[in-house]
Amino acid sequence: MKAFVFPGQGAQFVGMGKDLYEQNPLAKELFDKANEVLGFDITSIMFAGTAEELKQTKVTQPAVFLHSVISALCMGDDFAPEMVAGHSLGEFSALVAAGALSFEDGLKLVHARALAMQKACEVAPGTMAAIIGLADEKVEEICASVSKEGSVVIPANYNCPGQLVISGNVEAINEACEKMKEAGAKRALPLPVSGAFHSPLMQPAKDELQAAIEQTTFKAPVCPVYQNVDAKPYTDPVAIKNNLIAQLTSSVRWTDSVQHMIADGADDFTECGPGKALQGMIGRIDKTVAVHGIE
Repeated sequence: MKAFVFPGQGAQFVGMGKDLYEQNPLAKELFDKANEVLGFDITSIMFAGTAEELKQTKVTQPAVFLHSVISALCMGDDFAPEMVAGHSLGEFSALVAAGALSFEDGLKLVHARALAMQKACEVAPGTMAAIIGLADEKVEEICASVSKEGSVVIPANYNCPGQLVISGNVEAINEACEKMKEAGAKRALPLPVSGAFHSPLMQPAKDELQAAIEQTTFKAPVCPVYQNVDAKPYTDPVAIKNNLIAQLTSSVRWTDSVQHMIADGADDFTECGPGKALQGMIGRIDKTVAVHGIE
């Protein structure tokens, strides 16, 4: 069975989508529409901006979403998913590609999400760190031991076996990183981000995004969408909405999502969007499945 997966923030690169725009009439139409919807010229930043401009959350999230969704839609009949999933932001791309959200509504929600997350970062500064080479259970145990009232750290992204990202207050992250190294982690590397994504520090953004999601029309997707919060497949629009609202303060259960997709018959994964991060993760989760990018 064919599964299509969509990457999250961090996969962006300058020049992304330019070839699609120049070579595909549908892509050009959708990119031009995106500039109208957003009220600024995102394509000029994507195609020829600086890495610094592209790194701003309010630009990065719509940019990765646009590249991912437009790449999928421009495949024509070759885009025939039997299941989809997206990593964090990529869940919005997956929902649009699978027909649960319109292109315009998906883009508006992603833009609202990016602005809300940016604001939450300013209200409650936090950070994240990649932990390499420790069992999930050990990472969870250390996070729990470090967390206390007013200073929290939690596992945010379960990317693949031996690779987790933790998220929380800066002091708590620093303390947790030291303890991870003492426990035998190969690396405990703070990431260059200004926010504690997928942690309780994102509560203000969740509240803001919830209002936008509740006002948006969702339809049943053409195939099951495996959602981040519990890694299970959904087709009911109400459940999909609720999971999307919960996502901002919940862990991304990517390892479980891929394993559940494989258990349900997926043997061919295509990553739609910039970069190859998900291909690498899926290869480490299960070496027996076919994994490739859209190109």
